[in-house]
Amino acid sequence: MKRRGRRLMLIGTGVLSLWAATFAQPVGGGLVVVPGSTKKVSQLTGDVDRALKKPTLSQTTRRFGIVGTDLGSSFEHKGNLYFLFGDTLGQPGALDAIGWTSSRDPEKIDLEFHSGRGGRWLPPSVPGIKQAGLEVPSGGISIGGKMFVVFTTDHTEAKAMGRSVLASSTDEGRTFRVLYDLSRDKFINVSFVSREGWLYLYGSGDYRRSSVCLARVKPSDLSDRTHLEYFSGPAADGQPRWSAREADAATLFQHNVVGELSVSYLAPLARYIMLYNSSEPRGIVMRSAPAPTGPWTPGGVLFNALRDQGDAPFMHVASRSGRGDTVGDPNRGDQPGAAYGPFIMERYTNCSGDRCRLYYTMSTWNPYQVMVMQSEVRSAAGR
Repeated sequence: MKRRGRRLMLIGTGVLSLWAATFAQPVGGGLVVVPGSTKKVSQLTGDVDRALKKPTLSQTTRRFGIVGTDLGSSFEHKGNLYFLFGDTLGQPGALDAIGWTSSRDPEKIDLEFHSGRGGRWLPPSVPGIKQAGLEVPSGGISIGGKMFVVFTTDHTEAKAMGRSVLASSTDEGRTFRVLYDLSRDKFINVSFVSREGWLYLYGSGDYRRSSVCLARVKPSDLSDRTHLEYFSGPAADGQPRWSAREADAATLFQHNVVGELSVSYLAPLARYIMLYNSSEPRGIVMRSAPAPTGPWTPGGVLFNALRDQGDAPFMHVASRSGRGDTVGDPNRGDQPGAAYGPFIMERYTNCSGDRCRLYYTMSTWNPYQVMVMQSEVRSAAGR
């Protein structure tokens, strides 16, 4: 766990009082969180949900050797929902993992993994990437029966994630072929959205020290980096400008805390929605916009560990003695739980009227597991 300590330090503690000062209510057709709607649905990984004192559905340790993991961005591929997990603990070693489910019920997600020797999970094979700490898959999409996944790599003490690459797989995530370096700057962690003939790439740069930028490409051209276009801000007439140079990419808003992120389009509400973890304010932040480029609303807090009953019952609250609640991992009593990696599972989004119920994965650091969460959002105009 030592090499993952830097991830915890970068999460930060946050300041709850910044909610009112910095994060105003959305205006003009934005989305707001329905009070009291955010809750944990289940623990997706591991064998035992310590908060509930009951077995998990997927039993990932017993069945596949996966003791703990994080992240879990997802995408549809050949009828299954695939999950990209990050620094995974267990056998065959501290590497990444790709799992999937056929379940259509967000409360009954049972995971499968490619298996290697002895039934242990088989990490994806990606040439040139060690899959060491903070070298993880960040986002993926399926095009023409082929997987395309962005992997972060080149972690150093000076820069947590130095580079991202785009890789493709034709064997459902067992092996990958690296297509090109995607970014060393503004698109390290990436979320894909396919909409109206375009594939949009939302990206963050310096790990948890940057805001979000946007690129686009025709899906059929994703394999060729020269076809990427970067949103460089509005023109004089208000229309979006697009550039062939990543250096010209403009931030969609200013909140320099973004690392992991996910973006989805809520068709019934005609809104794009973005989730990302934040240190100020602490928790998971939500923004929305009527178009891919914006304008993006001020951030609202979707999940806060105090407000939404995250801190013990299911996230460890650190103590000087190392004792206290029983939900944390063994020998990590001094390391608090922290919410990060919010990834919307579009398969399970349920909308009715001016409301949508979102289901998303969320990592908790201690315990080092991935949770399934749900929140309801509604149109601010309908309040």
